[in-house]
Formats: sequence, C-alpha cells, structure tokens
Amino acid sequence: MIRRYKWLIMLAVLTSACQVTKQYQRPELITENLYRSKVGGDTINIAAISWQNFFADTLLLNLISTGLTNNIDLKIAVQNINAAHASWQQSKSAFLPDLNASTSIKQSKLAFPQGYGIISATTQYDLGLTTSWEADIWGKLRSAKRGALAGLLQSEQAPKAVKTRLIADISGYYYYLLALDEQLLILEKTKDNRISDVRAVKALKEANVVNGAAVVQSEANQYAAEVAIPRIKKQIRETENVLSLLLAQPSGTIKRSSIIGQQVYIDLQTGIPSQLLQNRPDVKMAEYGLMMAFENTNIAKTMFYPALQLTAAGGFTSFNFKDWLTSLGLFGNIAAGITQPIFNKGLNKTRLATAQARQEQAALALQKSLLMAGQEVSDALFSYQTAIDQQVIRTKQLESLEKSVDFNKKLLRYSAATNYTDVLTSEQNLLAAQMEGVNDRLQQWQAAISLYRALGGGSN
Repeated sequence: MIRRYKWLIMLAVLTSACQVTKQYQRPELITENLYRSKVGGDTINIAAISWQNFFADTLLLNLISTGLTNNIDLKIAVQNINAAHASWQQSKSAFLPDLNASTSIKQSKLAFPQGYGIISATTQYDLGLTTSWEADIWGKLRSAKRGALAGLLQSEQAPKAVKTRLIADISGYYYYLLALDEQLLILEKTKDNRISDVRAVKALKEANVVNGAAVVQSEANQYAAEVAIPRIKKQIRETENVLSLLLAQPSGTIKRSSIIGQQVYIDLQTGIPSQLLQNRPDVKMAEYGLMMAFENTNIAKTMFYPALQLTAAGGFTSFNFKDWLTSLGLFGNIAAGITQPIFNKGLNKTRLATAQARQEQAALALQKSLLMAGQEVSDALFSYQTAIDQQVIRTKQLESLEKSVDFNKKLLRYSAATNYTDVLTSEQNLLAAQMEGVNDRLQQWQAAISLYRALGGGSN
C-alpha cells in the first residue's frame, strides 16, 4: 500500500519544501503618543463624520460638491485606478496557459549538391496551435498577483487622498474669503469714520482747539485705512481665482455667506493614534506600497529556483496542399522542461538585494507617513486651542481699545490734557486689533479643518 502511494508522499514532501515565499505581516509601528495633546481618549473620531455634516454652510457644501465632481486632479487619480485594475486583471491571467495560433505557406529552393547541380522547389503548408504553462511551484505568480492587488488598492487610496485635500483646500479658501470680506467691511467702515474724524478735527481747528498738524495727521490716518482696501480687494480676487481652479471652472465670483454666525464643529474628538492606519489615505497608500515591495522580494527569491514549464503543439503540416487539412498532415507534441539558473552574471542576487532595499525603504516610508500624520494632528490641535485663547484675550483687548478711542476723542474735544497723536495711536491700535480678531476666527476654522483632514476626515 505504501509503495502504491509513495508518489503522493513524495509530492507532499516536495510541496511542503516549496514555501519560498512568505505572507505579508504589518511591521511594528510607533503609534503610541503620536499626539502631543488630544481631545478625548476613546475611539470616537471626527474622521468618521461626513463632510456634509462637518460643515453647515450650504454655499460651502455646494462648492465642495462641485469640486468633487469637476476637479481635474481627482479625475486623473481615478484614471490611475483604471490602469492599476488592468494590471491586476493581467496578473490573474498569468495562472492560465498561453495559447497561440499560426498559419503559414513557405516556399523553399534547394540546390543539390550545394553550389551546383539540380535546383528543386518545395512548398510547405502549416496550420497549428501552441500552448505553454508554467507551474507556480514556488509561489512566484501568486506573489505577483498579491503585489498587483496591493498596487490596485494603493491606487484606490490616491483619489481619497486627493479628496481629503480638496475638501480641506476648498473649505480653507472659502473661510479665508469670508475673513477677507469681513476685513474689507472693517476697513470701509474705518475709512468712513476717519472721514468724519477729519471733518471734526477741521471744526476743532476753526475753534482753535487743535492746530493744523492735527488736521494733517487726521487726513493721513484716513488714507492709511483707504490704502489697505485695494490690497484686500486684490487678495479677494486672487482667492476667488484659486477656488475657481479647484472647482475646474473659469475664474469668477464665488457665491458665499458671511463669517458672522459661522460655528466651528465643537466636538473635535481625535480617537486613538492607531486609527490613522485605517483613516488616513496617504498612510494606507504607504502600507500598500510596502506590500508591493514585500511581494517583489518574494518574486526575487523564487528566481533562484528552477521553473517547470509544460508546452504543447498541434495542427496540420504538409508539402502537398491537398493533404494539408487531412489526417495525413495532422501532428501533435507535448513536452515538459525544467530551467534552473546556474550562472547569470549575478542577476538574481542583484535583483534580490535591490528588492530587499526597496522593501526596507517602503517600511521606513510607512513609519514616516505615520509620524507626519501624528505631527499634523498635534499641530492642528494646538493651533485650534491657541486660536480660542487668542479670541478670549482679543475680546478684552477690543473692549479696552474702543473705550480708549472714545475717551481720547472726548478729551480732545473738551480738554487740553491730550492731543491728536493720542487719538491717532488709539485708532490705529483698534483697527489692527479688529483685523487680527478676524484672523483669530479664521485660524480657529483653519485649525478645525486641518484637524479633520489630518485624522482622515472626508476620505469616504
């Protein structure tokens, strides 16, 4: 009985010895303490919130929707998926045998003996099929298939990475535009107020309360506010142009609301750092890149072992046309061969060393992408908290400066204890604080958007 099935035992032993390739396993990665500060300590994560729910401004939501539909970079990323899918389909076909058909009519002339004598002519008619198949003993084809699949999955993450950046860019520029609008309103209101100040100072000069220098200073103060208006308008136009490009449409006016009443998403939960491996498209792309490099190393290892290939051919061949497609012209053959590399100028060793180096590079790239993601989360968290702290202090500063301007104007009008320089200084400080107050609100929104993107929000 043992002798009868000894070939099965030998096959089992051979199969067990053919474990040249290995299965991919995620390397040990640093995920602890990736955030220097964090909001919450559980797995609740704002990355799971859709962008439609993260933002409340309907005009912004319409812009994001348009961008996701029209953006050119996103369309390019989608075409890369199609190319990767074709490569993966081809890798699956590698397990199937090749099949080729050929037909030919060949005419030959032969001189016998060679160089002189009788010249005879022959015509040969051929029609045949050839096939070949390589047995995947060492797992080379399976590794190639897994590598192609990793490439496909990596390409599928690219549009998600573009999508997260696109949502962040559109929303970031949108709120920057709202901030510029608000600063323009402040400047225009300040200009009107200072025009009134000029008239008031001129009246005080006529009443001999101030001198001509105060009038000139008041006019210069008015122009200081006016000269900033064209610069803000230029920034508004440029920001609209950038948004138009993101929306893949000609430059034009962007419909928008006001920064007044805009509420930042309050519950900014960060989850746990290891969730970046599942939520960040760029981190997932880095891991799929490592998977591809790992499978390329597997393939390089199999090149040291013999390849078993089966070939077969069949068809019709004849020197007489009437016998071509008959049983007289029928032929067929089958062959099996093993190719073992012996000396190939160190090609296999070089291929393996290169693949191992690429694999190590991919592993380092994965760790780096994870660390960078953690840095982005940490920066966004601190920036958000900084903006809140600044806003609290700025509110107090604005209240004091408004009182200072009012107090100095009254003193100028009714008392000789002050001069117009005090009024000028207090007004300039108030305008600067008002402009920075808008920037504080903008920074809070930008930090929230950055945190949402850093955690992988908007990729689904």
